[in-house]
Amino acid sequence: MRLAAATATVLTLALAVGCSATDDGAAGPCTIAANGTPIAAAPLTQPPTSANLSTHPEIATGYRAGMTPVTTARFAVSTANPVATEAACRVLDDGGTAADALIAAQTVLGLVEPQSSGIGGGAFLLYHDAATGTVDAYDGRETAPMAATENYLRFIDDTNRTEPAPSARASGRSIGVPGVLRMLEMSHREHGKQPWDTLFEPAIELADNGVEISPRMASSIAGSASDLAVDENARTYFLNPNGSPKPEGTVLTNPAMAKTLGVIAAEGADAFYAGPIAEAIVAATDDPSGGRTPGAMTTADLAGYQAKKRTALCTDYRGREVCGMPSPSSGGTAVAATLGILSNFDLSAYRPTALDADGGEPDATGVHLIAEAERLAYADRDKYVADSDFVPLPGNSPDTLIDPDYLRGRSALIDPRRSMGTAEPGDFGPVAMGTQPGNDHGTSQITVADRYGNVAAMTTTIESAFGSFHMVDGFLLNNQLTDFSAQPTAPDGSPLANRVEPGKRPRSSMAPTLVFERGNGHRGEVLLAVGSPGGSVIIQFVVKTLVGMLDWELDPQQAVSMVDFGAANTPRTNVGGEHPNIEAADNGATDPLVRALTEMGHQVSTEPQSSGLSVLGRHDEGWIGGADPRREGAVTGDVVG
Repeated sequence: MRLAAATATVLTLALAVGCSATDDGAAGPCTIAANGTPIAAAPLTQPPTSANLSTHPEIATGYRAGMTPVTTARFAVSTANPVATEAACRVLDDGGTAADALIAAQTVLGLVEPQSSGIGGGAFLLYHDAATGTVDAYDGRETAPMAATENYLRFIDDTNRTEPAPSARASGRSIGVPGVLRMLEMSHREHGKQPWDTLFEPAIELADNGVEISPRMASSIAGSASDLAVDENARTYFLNPNGSPKPEGTVLTNPAMAKTLGVIAAEGADAFYAGPIAEAIVAATDDPSGGRTPGAMTTADLAGYQAKKRTALCTDYRGREVCGMPSPSSGGTAVAATLGILSNFDLSAYRPTALDADGGEPDATGVHLIAEAERLAYADRDKYVADSDFVPLPGNSPDTLIDPDYLRGRSALIDPRRSMGTAEPGDFGPVAMGTQPGNDHGTSQITVADRYGNVAAMTTTIESAFGSFHMVDGFLLNNQLTDFSAQPTAPDGSPLANRVEPGKRPRSSMAPTLVFERGNGHRGEVLLAVGSPGGSVIIQFVVKTLVGMLDWELDPQQAVSMVDFGAANTPRTNVGGEHPNIEAADNGATDPLVRALTEMGHQVSTEPQSSGLSVLGRHDEGWIGGADPRREGAVTGDVVG
């Protein structure tokens, strides 16, 4: 399973553009198919800045047109970076389970895509165990320190009522207790097959031997250079001595990360949550250098962190069972509510036209209906969904917001010819609590199917690009607490559901999703697995992909490659202008889809989207997968043909 040093160098260069994983180009069980043109360096609509990155998902870095799906026989994996895909595939080829492969993929992603995820962050995981037929929902979301107050992100303290410096995000106040390692440990204990320590070997070797900065990482470093410069460790790792960003192709070695991973591999996740690593995390969080406001995390917060196993949120959609994450993620609820509303419309009548490898040209009525359904789902999500361990959902149940009768009534609010602009949330009486949206900007997706029939969809994040910019022992710390509402109360004085509270988990939009066939009223085999990064827009990315496959019968790559579109609960409707089938000039003034939506009252934005979808779908006796052309991802396995 060991990833040879020579191969590592080839992978970081060649695989980012879809080349073979083998030195001689021969097909192997984990060969990355050459199914797309190289990703563009950074065709941005505006120069990347730290201000842009604080309010939007990660930098948009182009589009690989003409990608084709990858078909495998027994096992498959899709991640946002081909180096991580290859490492996870080797685990599967050696007989490992999906739970084993997730560990290899996550630790490698922390090196090749550090702006998006890593061991200093958190994650949500849906795992289907083929032997038992169960769907386990694992919650590795970060938590607020026990010393955090409701004004933790708002004021330095009760006396100095100014915002934490240099901002809430870049201060120590944004750093939550990381959860991904405890979650991976839990899933491995219950579903793993290979020894824990061997699963860290690919990342340790890459950390020692070096990885080359990819085009996407280079763009992100350039966009965050001024913020990375404040932290000594981040500055040394990502920037040149003169403060300029290290460019694409630079080899980064990370001996500190190799040491950290080596200790965790030998001693388990306890080595991260107690002892020298935990002490270093606390010291970095409390570091006032550069004028930063310290956080209040303690070693007791780390020692007390627990990953949680929750009940997956499963609903029916057109005779299939769709399972997503429950609270504190709002993704599963919003996706299920959107689909439940859409089930009252015949979306098959609005398939894309001029179908091609890139998903064709979306039908305006289909986009309109989906965007309107999302507005209604986001309205409820924004008002009611937070960490239900602290704030009860309406009816004290996740089922209330996705009840078919309730959603049928919501669907009647949609005018097939005119956008509602902004939707009102449903009225659930005295449990109503206003809240404000949160985001997961620096995020990644891992989707895995193993030879035993187990399937995993894991969305993993450090929140914004490069998290809090604090780097310790070779990895970045998250800024996940900025997913809380900084304001504890609404204008009318009512408490916000997503306010900061000690030990609470901030609301997320992450939406890892599994879809099952249904037979005789019972759960059948897995039909598809999907997830994406993208902040609060994740919900829209996942919905358009599910509709693309379930209603419009697109293959996984077409569904992923299709134009990104949708809406939160604002008059703005997104139509991804990075897509070759959209005329984005002058904000789509001459594009047929944009013009049709505008005539229906949508305020259309053609700003480039930065989804990072990865999908695996059932195909005959094997799998067929797609990776997002907007990032550097790849699909592989025991490839057929």
